[in-house]
Amino acid sequence: MSFAVKFWGVRGSIACPSPDHVEYGGNTSCIEVKVGAERIILDAGTGIRNLGQELLKAGHKNCHLLLTHTHWDHINGFPFFTPAYVPGNRCHVMAGHLTDIGGIRQVLASQMANPTFPVPLEVMQAELTFEDFRAGDSFSFYEGVVVKTAALNHPNGATGYRIEYDRKAMCYVTDTEHVIGKPDQNVLDLIEGADLVIYDSTYSDETFEAKIGWGHSTWQEGIRLCQAANVKKLAIFHHDPEHTDDMMRELEAKAKTMWSHCFVAKDFMEVEI
Repeated sequence: MSFAVKFWGVRGSIACPSPDHVEYGGNTSCIEVKVGAERIILDAGTGIRNLGQELLKAGHKNCHLLLTHTHWDHINGFPFFTPAYVPGNRCHVMAGHLTDIGGIRQVLASQMANPTFPVPLEVMQAELTFEDFRAGDSFSFYEGVVVKTAALNHPNGATGYRIEYDRKAMCYVTDTEHVIGKPDQNVLDLIEGADLVIYDSTYSDETFEAKIGWGHSTWQEGIRLCQAANVKKLAIFHHDPEHTDDMMRELEAKAKTMWSHCFVAKDFMEVEI
């Protein structure tokens, strides 16, 4: 029974294709979670375009797309997710922060409406279903798979996810801002004992204070949370677009010195849980 994640987009804020962003990648947030023969997708940043092409080649016709939130860097790949245009495919889209303000379908449809995009949501010919929930809810799509959620600290709201399968767990915790010296109990409860945590590491402790209120965290806080919650492995994620490959290599070396059970996520990297 396979349980793995593949990183299709690891950047935050905006895609940054350039010669200085080759090794670690320039696509925005998108994670593929492989649970047996099924697929769960976390976020729809620009990385989802490449994932969609891969799903078509592999013949996967069904997926669940779980969104942390709907800031552009997490949804602007959705109009380019080719499987959603193929009749006979099915895509179930969920979000946990929009129940009181119109719901996820309305947000995605607005993104694809004139004059900002020439192809409306209705052109997608797959069977699309949209579902809103409240962060903190739990649910299951497949036998043996449990999804737990928690509210994160981010402007306009965001949701963290924990996916459990085959007695193992992975967690996706982005975008969120911590309070210095006060570990986020919502996050600690969500990630307790997880095998892998993917965490918002946009900043470092040294640069964080100038960014308070922007809704992001640091790689050092990710390590502290994982150590406190007995997590086995941390993926440093949601890289600042200003961070070049050289800067990311230096960051990874520093992080491993602090805790050897961490690594920096890269586009197209695959990790077994």
